[in-house]
Amino acid sequence: MDVETEKQRWDRNFGDLLQELRVAQTGVQILFAFLLILPFSAEFPNVTPFQRDAYIVALLSAAGAAALIISPVAFHRAIFRQGRKPELVAFAHRVATGGLAFLLVAMVASVLLITDFLLSRAAAFVLSGLTALWFLTFWAFLPFLRRNWGEDLPPGNTQG
Repeated sequence: MDVETEKQRWDRNFGDLLQELRVAQTGVQILFAFLLILPFSAEFPNVTPFQRDAYIVALLSAAGAAALIISPVAFHRAIFRQGRKPELVAFAHRVATGGLAFLLVAMVASVLLITDFLLSRAAAFVLSGLTALWFLTFWAFLPFLRRNWGEDLPPGNTQG
């Protein structure tokens, strides 16, 4: 069994993180593209001030998510071949977490916008709240529970 060196571990961690960011980036790009074209649809001039505010929150949150999720690429370019992979991985982890937070806000605000346009305001708030809980369950609560109270890894297992 080969033992992973520290450099190999940092390289693997960075590769794993990039794979995760690719998945998130696709979702952000699709949502952002939808939000960018929405004001040009025929019905958009009929939105209420509340719906317009929800749209602005969704749009700016999606832009924030895109900026954070893509930023490890710029950081990597800036420090390329300087032997600073641990710093890059730590930075990418922090901005990925922030990007997911912005993506959560963008998704919930988008659901609020669409459901408020189609349904009553009360129904829109209920469905948006359920959407937020759904995302938080899978993006925060379950991972946190698994991380802190899950089964311990077997001795010597350093994956993750």
